[in-house]
Amino acid sequence: MSDFSEPSAIQNAPKNNQLGFFGRLWQGFLTTVGTERFFKIFSSWVKWLLGIAFVLLTTGTVWGLLFAPPDYLQGNSYRIIFIHVPMASLAMSVYLAMAVLGVIFLVWKIKTANIVAQAVAPMGFIACVLSLITGSIWGKPTWGTYWVWDARLTSMLILAFLYAGVMALFSAFEHSQNRGRAAAILSIVGAVNLPIIKYSVEWWNTLHQGATFTVTNAPKMPASMWVPLLIMILGVYFLVAGLTIYRTNSLILQREHNKAWVAKWLNGQK
Repeated sequence: MSDFSEPSAIQNAPKNNQLGFFGRLWQGFLTTVGTERFFKIFSSWVKWLLGIAFVLLTTGTVWGLLFAPPDYLQGNSYRIIFIHVPMASLAMSVYLAMAVLGVIFLVWKIKTANIVAQAVAPMGFIACVLSLITGSIWGKPTWGTYWVWDARLTSMLILAFLYAGVMALFSAFEHSQNRGRAAAILSIVGAVNLPIIKYSVEWWNTLHQGATFTVTNAPKMPASMWVPLLIMILGVYFLVAGLTIYRTNSLILQREHNKAWVAKWLNGQK
């Protein structure tokens, strides 16, 4: 399978002066997506991303749990929103990213995209499960029950099964030349569930409340509530970004342990 980190993959590409702006941009992108280049470029990002995530998550947690005012209807029980909403948002975003990575892998045969998808899938699954658990806990005092077959809850449960299927396929094809191809296809097909999750509260009568944040409307809560929530959302995205790079690089070293650049890098670490 082709790898754009190899010089032979780009040596016949058109010269930069023969390309337009987008052509040069694409060629520049191709020089960063090979496994070796990805590893060397993004390895140093991990500590910074995780450091920013730590600051944001600490700030958001302390602010949301200790200093944000209680809700006038739900009291303090609403505070689970500071975990539930970031997890739900992350679960959907990660699956969308997996679908995009699947397209890149299948169309352009960039294997790094497939490795990134394999690295991020478990984190998306964990976020999806946590969103279901925290939603159920929140639902008990709000709806009087832990679970209803609500359109939003049901579609999120389907998303969890899709994640599980993608991870199973990555494991099943671990030693195959078709490694990840089936996982990429399932990621793309399963993406049809994302707009159902997003718009389920508008398309059907559901118990689940509408979106807390929208692009066109003001937040439905005071700044003392939505600001720490936004900080928590940003924090989990930075956390997953750092962990994704770390896991991707670990998978790259595992897959390409017999290549010269890996041996050279490992010797340099000793």
